[in-house]
Amino acid sequence: MTHPLGNSPSKIIALHLNYPSRAKERGRIPAHPSYFLKPPSSLAGTKEALVRPEGCELLGFEGEIALVIGSRAQRVRPEDGWQYVRWVTAANDAGVYDLRYADRGSNLRSKGGDGFTPIGPRLLDARQLDPNALRLQTWINGELVQDDTTDTLLFPFGELIADLSRQITLEPGDVILTGTPAGASVVAPGDVVEVEVTGNGLSTGRLRNPVAAGPALDPYGAMPKADPAEQEAAYGTAYTPAPLLDKRLEEGLRSVAVATLSAQLRARGLPHMSIDGVRPTLPDRSMVGVAHTLRYLPLREDLFKKYGNGMNAQKRAIEELRPGHVLVMDARRDTSAGTLGDILALRAQTRGAAGVVTDGGLRDSAAVTELGLPVYHGGEHPSVLGRRHVPWDSGVPIACGGALVQPGDLIVGDADGVVVVPPDLAEELIADCREQELRERYITEQVRAGHSVDGLYPLGPDWREPFEQWRRSHVPSQDSQGETA
Repeated sequence: MTHPLGNSPSKIIALHLNYPSRAKERGRIPAHPSYFLKPPSSLAGTKEALVRPEGCELLGFEGEIALVIGSRAQRVRPEDGWQYVRWVTAANDAGVYDLRYADRGSNLRSKGGDGFTPIGPRLLDARQLDPNALRLQTWINGELVQDDTTDTLLFPFGELIADLSRQITLEPGDVILTGTPAGASVVAPGDVVEVEVTGNGLSTGRLRNPVAAGPALDPYGAMPKADPAEQEAAYGTAYTPAPLLDKRLEEGLRSVAVATLSAQLRARGLPHMSIDGVRPTLPDRSMVGVAHTLRYLPLREDLFKKYGNGMNAQKRAIEELRPGHVLVMDARRDTSAGTLGDILALRAQTRGAAGVVTDGGLRDSAAVTELGLPVYHGGEHPSVLGRRHVPWDSGVPIACGGALVQPGDLIVGDADGVVVVPPDLAEELIADCREQELRERYITEQVRAGHSVDGLYPLGPDWREPFEQWRRSHVPSQDSQGETA
């Protein structure tokens, strides 16, 4: 490897989140810095290839500013931290998200591969730089994709040195990767990544690394896999998720009434599929989506600090939403505290949620209604959830309004309420609902014309032939390919 440090450092320490722009992308602002280690064998220099193993599809790039420690640091104060930095250079904190699941937290296999920490090409003397006035830029195939400065970092460089040196002795030559700004995403073989750091008229030059295809990993351990969550994390704002629900199925469910679905579910021996006791903020809007679940437990004051504060299950559930999800909340039908307010409703909407259902209370009801996001709730209440609820977990089977809801169930709502539709029944339910609604349309016409409901509703034997004649004149025929003639 031809990186500019010469000797290998004793350690490479990488920071998770530091730029506000990146924190906004991730949907969370950390209270303190968090780190992971990269092996010195991951170091590379400019013009060396980033090799994506066969079977991996999520090779991520992250342009970063690298600090190189110049003198031994132990228990350094934040105001003195910068004095221990000797060099500044450009870096790419690369990695394959396909392996992140295998070493959750440590990132060893995902980010520790040979060549996954290119740095350079030039080292800038830290004594000639203002740590709060550096600029970081990244290009992919000549297009600028990252551009940020160090004046608004969540954790300034001196604070990082102080935080780390409280427990870990920083040795000369150690490298600290200081986080990436917004715009990090995925590259593929044939792409070229370039990173540059500038400040006080000085430049590292462009760290330039082509991306190449490599051989498959030997099958001795965890093998690459990429689920939607990892794809979203890797691609960032460039991620376009596959639809959760087939468009034709969504349109079919939206075309029939919840009351009709409820009747057809009952006819199949499923009479308990309605989420009872909830009402819509937007009664003129229908809602169709795939369930993502959140469970609240009764308040216990001694547990709320652990489970209710920070990035709790409620906030995690919001951040887990994908376009087409309906967030369904189990609040035990306790409406004496809010379970959703305007800020989290807005975040759910920006995440692409199709709606929210809670059998608990709704705060900021007017503001939530103005968002235009369909929300079904048990009643308005001004209190925050900590009055009655502890957000406990998400993505688990729950009870909401008396109905059992599993993640992945289909959720349909209109002015009459909300029903849970098992995905494997959706196609036949749509067909039978359309047939039922067609019959009810015919019956309505006959009642309007003055006929008695006796033998007509439900449709009796004497009315079946007249109904078939009416159907032929009112419903377009279909050819053998299912297209209307």
